[in-house]
Amino acid sequence: MKKLFLLTLLSGLLLSLNASAQQDKSKRPSPPALISKTISSGASISVDYSRPSLKGRTLAVLAPVGKVWRTGANEATVFETNKDVKIEGKPLPAGKYGLYTIPGDQEWTIIFNKSWKQWGTVYKESEDALRVNVKAENSSNNTETFTIEIQDNGNVSLLWANSKVVFKVR
Repeated sequence: MKKLFLLTLLSGLLLSLNASAQQDKSKRPSPPALISKTISSGASISVDYSRPSLKGRTLAVLAPVGKVWRTGANEATVFETNKDVKIEGKPLPAGKYGLYTIPGDQEWTIIFNKSWKQWGTVYKESEDALRVNVKAENSSNNTETFTIEIQDNGNVSLLWANSKVVFKVR
């Protein structure tokens, strides 16, 4: 009888773990998004990220100035390119990277980290493949939900609240 009880308990636990592992990510408060584009240089780039919303909060609370931010929510944001590219003129080999940022008042640091398959708040500077600094702009639009856009020319825009940060991929 004890074996049957333990077997039933173990089966229930395994089913529960499997159900949570296959959670519908679109139902999360910060749903996932995937954006892909073949840019004019011929490289295909994609960004797989989650889209948090302000919900009455300020950008400085959600992405604090001077601190590493996971550039989205949930799992690490994944930046992928099928060819070697240059980010703001600096080389980045083809592959997958965790995309992190350090927000600033005048400029942001864009970080491409070698560890990409992890929860977004796990970050080790020693795993950085590339860091570049770009200017932060004020946007006339107030973007409620964090959005990443890729233009044909390879400009990647990070849009949230009244901030716009663009980095060049060539």
